[in-house]
Amino acid sequence: MRPPRFWDANLDPHSRQAAPLTRKLLTPLAMAYDKIAARRIEQAKPFSCGVPVICVGNLTVGGSGKTPFVKWIRSLLSSKGYRVASLSRGYGGTIKGPLKVDCSNHSAKQVGDEPLMLSKTGETWIGANRPIVATTMVEDGAKIIIMDDGHQNPTLFKDLTFVVIDSENPFGNGYVFPKGPLRENIRAGLSRADAIVLMGKGTVPTEIADPITPIFRCQIIAKKPEKSSKFVAFAGIGRPEKFFDTLDEIELEIADAIPFPDHHNYSKSDLAYLIKLAQENQARLITTEKDYVRLTSDIKEEVEVLETSFAIENSDALETFLEPILESVK
Repeated sequence: MRPPRFWDANLDPHSRQAAPLTRKLLTPLAMAYDKIAARRIEQAKPFSCGVPVICVGNLTVGGSGKTPFVKWIRSLLSSKGYRVASLSRGYGGTIKGPLKVDCSNHSAKQVGDEPLMLSKTGETWIGANRPIVATTMVEDGAKIIIMDDGHQNPTLFKDLTFVVIDSENPFGNGYVFPKGPLRENIRAGLSRADAIVLMGKGTVPTEIADPITPIFRCQIIAKKPEKSSKFVAFAGIGRPEKFFDTLDEIELEIADAIPFPDHHNYSKSDLAYLIKLAQENQARLITTEKDYVRLTSDIKEEVEVLETSFAIENSDALETFLEPILESVK
């Protein structure tokens, strides 16, 4: 889905764009959504799969940088000699799992775009039922599970939970879905976090009031393409405008920028339109890695992927924070 304009945190709440009447009408739905989610978490009896489970979640719908952090932490723990595997629901895919993803044989339509991305750099599993998938992973030999998303899913016991927050757009307008982008009440969500991963250069949100909860600052750093060119950019992620802003920051010449809904499956007409637009502007197409894995093979040669790297300011402190998990591995 494409986030509605009134979810934006920077709007005057009384302005027409902030849709005060719409928000008022959605208030009962938001209250019901929040109460149902809270009751589900409170009444759940999480299943313990027998190995440490590290959850990387967030409080909002859409992207916040969870997947790059999952990739980084999985790589770190794997480098220490542990068999570490990531677990995703497989959102947007047709296969319900449990399944170990093979990037050479599976497609984004089958397993979802984020699991397919993760499978290119490490062991990745998907499944709608987290306890069943985790059990299968343990039986297969996994020693540590990194759960990509699932902070609001109480079915699997979590030994450690990171909540990822976009420092530049932490909680949208501050309301619970569908009145806003929040999956649950901010205070309730943060109360179950063992640590905060703050993405980007923004300030620490005032809502993070607990001085005891560790905060690890991270950034996704974009690499400017070596060949200078004019580009037509497109993205179907949680916040496409963030990708477009990044292209501006690295001073790429952008002829046009086309947003699509998050997890968008590109049709033949979508791709034909993008190719035509690029030709008319004498430009190349550029997109995100997440979008690239959803493209058909016949167009991939015509599309450039923005290369990025992941940096953590206090990585030594994070490694120390993870030591109890490693000590618990049997």
